[in-house]
Amino acid sequence: MLRIYQNTYRRTARKAVVYSTKVVCCNHSTLCNITMQPRRKGAGGQWEQHHSRNHEHYLLAGNQARGWTIPPHSRGYGMFVVRILKGALKLRYLVLGGAIGGGVSLSKKYEDWKEGLPDMKWLEDALPQSERWSQFSRNLIEVGSVVKNAIDIDPRLKQLGEDKLSEWRSWFDNRLDDALEAADYQGNQIVETKEDIKSKATVAALGIPVDESRKKYEKLQSQVETLQTEIMNVQIKYQKELEKMEKENRELRQQYLILKTNKKTTAKRIKKSLIDMYSEVLDELSGYDTGYTMADHLPRVVVVGDQSSGKTSVLESIAKARIFPRGSGEMMTRAPVKVTLAEGPYHVAQFRDTDREYDLTKESDLADLRREVEFRMRASVRGGKTVSNEVIAMTVKGPGLQRMVLVDLPGIISTMTVDMASDTKDSIHQMTKHYMSNPNAIILCIQDGSVDAERSNVTDLVMQCDPLGRRTIFVLTKVDLAEELADPERIRKILSGKLFPMKALGYYAVVTGRGRKDDSIEAIRQYEEDFFKNSKLFHRRGVIMPHQVTSRNLSLAVSDRFWKMVRETIEQQADAFKATRFNLETEWKNNFPRLRESGRDELFDKAKGEILDEVVTLSQISAKKWDDALTTKLWEKLSNYVFENIYLPAAQSGSQNSFNTMVDIKLRQWAEQALPAKSVEAGWEALQQEFISLMERAKKAHDHDDVFDQLKAAVVDEAIRRHSWEDKAIDMLRVIQLNTLEDRFVHDKTEWDQAVKFLENSVNAKLAQTEETLAQMFGPGPWTRFAQWKSLTPDQQKRRSVKGELDKILKNDSKHLPSLSYDELTTVRKNLQRDNVEVDTDYIRQTWFPVYRKHFLQQALQRAKDCRKAYYLYTQQGSECEVSCSDVVLFWRIQQVIKVTGNALRQQVINREARRLDKEIKAVLDEFSEDEERKAQLLTGKRVQLAEELIKVRQIQEKLEEFINSLNQEK
Repeated sequence: MLRIYQNTYRRTARKAVVYSTKVVCCNHSTLCNITMQPRRKGAGGQWEQHHSRNHEHYLLAGNQARGWTIPPHSRGYGMFVVRILKGALKLRYLVLGGAIGGGVSLSKKYEDWKEGLPDMKWLEDALPQSERWSQFSRNLIEVGSVVKNAIDIDPRLKQLGEDKLSEWRSWFDNRLDDALEAADYQGNQIVETKEDIKSKATVAALGIPVDESRKKYEKLQSQVETLQTEIMNVQIKYQKELEKMEKENRELRQQYLILKTNKKTTAKRIKKSLIDMYSEVLDELSGYDTGYTMADHLPRVVVVGDQSSGKTSVLESIAKARIFPRGSGEMMTRAPVKVTLAEGPYHVAQFRDTDREYDLTKESDLADLRREVEFRMRASVRGGKTVSNEVIAMTVKGPGLQRMVLVDLPGIISTMTVDMASDTKDSIHQMTKHYMSNPNAIILCIQDGSVDAERSNVTDLVMQCDPLGRRTIFVLTKVDLAEELADPERIRKILSGKLFPMKALGYYAVVTGRGRKDDSIEAIRQYEEDFFKNSKLFHRRGVIMPHQVTSRNLSLAVSDRFWKMVRETIEQQADAFKATRFNLETEWKNNFPRLRESGRDELFDKAKGEILDEVVTLSQISAKKWDDALTTKLWEKLSNYVFENIYLPAAQSGSQNSFNTMVDIKLRQWAEQALPAKSVEAGWEALQQEFISLMERAKKAHDHDDVFDQLKAAVVDEAIRRHSWEDKAIDMLRVIQLNTLEDRFVHDKTEWDQAVKFLENSVNAKLAQTEETLAQMFGPGPWTRFAQWKSLTPDQQKRRSVKGELDKILKNDSKHLPSLSYDELTTVRKNLQRDNVEVDTDYIRQTWFPVYRKHFLQQALQRAKDCRKAYYLYTQQGSECEVSCSDVVLFWRIQQVIKVTGNALRQQVINREARRLDKEIKAVLDEFSEDEERKAQLLTGKRVQLAEELIKVRQIQEKLEEFINSLNQEK
């Protein structure tokens, strides 16, 4: 059975019509080409056939050929069928034309997308030239051919690939045949609909059963519908891919433009964005006046709300990152957090005072950021307080962020817990009012939609600060919970501003989470969008407008209002600072006409240089000066021990041999134990004294600036307190001192004379101290009493009576021992009793001690005078010399120890300790330079304060002018 598939006809050169008909052979299920042309004239309308294949098909007019016939009027009907099939076959061209048009459209989309890509011409300078690429390509082809020849492919794999290719080709051909058949029958059906009677006649004439053809038609129609569905799905898929590629292209182009803008630098600094410049102005103002008396006139978005109302979550949704720590019911926001939102190619966060950037796309960086925020909040709370006024400043940048400055404040509480400070509630109220009282601040009032409106505390505060609602934006949070609990009419009143007495510029409803702590911002935003799409409450007409929902619309509205407020007020602030600057400059010229405005940092650097210069001068002190200073300080440290523990006990022993023995023992014990440590202490004090003396001399210079004095003194004191002498110096000194004390023989007359002089000076100094003690004990003499109208106290009179009796004992025995015997004490007391003076034995001993000390020192001084000329006698007779000069030898040994110790300490100071002190001073200066509070305490005065204020106002004005210029350029 055959059915006509396609008819074409043409005229030959002899003007004969030649019909070419495609038929479907039902026996072979293949397409066959049949060409029919008229035979010789008078053949009775018979046609000869030329079949493209060797099948025997006969198309004879009026005769039956293999089960199908053409009626006698076949020529007329044939031409009619040809015309019908010709119209039906136009569908194929429509499909092909649609495919070609789609291809052209896709090509145009591709060209537009290609033109939208960033200009990559700069890669031409970085990449090799085309000739080198061509050579490289030829080399790769040669390598590929070599590898192809070298590698023997498995025949089984090769056969498998050819089989797979044949299978795919056969499948494609079958699908093409089915599509053509379906198109043909669809065209026939259309023709049948238009020409129902003629088509049915044609089908009947062809001998095709109606039921069978209908079944096949329905089958093919279902296949066509399936194919159409597949085509539509593919088109939708490709359309989505195109939209995705276009979106990615826009984002890439946006990031490229941002990066390109950021890379454009001026000669000395990088161009900053408007929001960064504005944030710097606010930072400068906060440092200029901690009370924000000047900064209150600049706009910022103040986020206020009751505790746990979702205000921090709203801020996070606007910033597109969960940057704040979270707690279960406890207060987490303990200090104001200033967040500057800016657009950038990467989603990062950074604190104002650090260089670290936190990648907000990484959970590890987000966790670190939240911990740092919590640490800074707790560190800002001091003195038992719960909240702090210290501002934590940070910047968040990312693609698509709206540019603005927000300040997140602690939530308002109605009840305090036992772990809070007593003033926590009032402190939060005052802080909130303080920020909202700024006439240019935008108040973002956050209200929890899941609780009763009557429990709100924040609405009353907002109404007090902005009664007309000209700068307030109301935000209803947790509306997903409100949908389950609240009355729709009540929510409508809230969002239309008819429930609360406060007024606002706009009312918004947002969803800030599902109550899950670990949800990401993307998940929360998707949940918010799904909620507002599917919520019955918000789909009812009149409840809420579409632009009043989602955090995205809220962010756009807040940013738009923020920049509108900035443009309206920034010029006024710049003018105010110009006037302030003029007043300060006039005051400076009147008070300090010949001085430059130097702030604390500049003054500190200058003082630092002067201090370090003095340390350098310390190393330039002469060796002789160091020796004199160290010798004086050593004897000052050691003299009391030498007299009280060595010289006096040995000299009062009674014999010269016992004196020398006791001296040797005590000197060795002293050198092994206390002497090295005391020497190091003396050396350190000498170093400190010389350094302080240099600083004092610097004060007397004609160019000295007394503003540095307090700072210099604090730095020197702190460095000296930290500095300690090297431990190994003690061991070194111990060896040197023991070796020196072993020498008991004076080598020459010069050293002998120096020892005698040293002894005399030391004894005279000790004698002067003793006489001062006696003067305090016995009172002034007769002439002083007469000249100064002074009198003796009863105790002084009693002491004088005791001294008279003691002088008698010493007069009778000039070599008396240091202590009084019992009989002598009894005699003195009885003699005083006769004079009506009652004293006890302790009182007599207290008086005896200085009296005997004076007597002994006078004798020692006389012996020293006798030993001046006894050197040669000493060298000849040694210890058996008639003149006792053992005390001279003792002081010579002490003097030698002091000399070698001073020399060792001087070398230690010059070579080691001065450099170590320099390091300590630099460390102290570095610490002080980072401590602004300490610098403010040490650098004070009207001059410093006025210069600081003038410099700060000048910086703020310059930043404001720079910001205004950039703002005008953006317009």
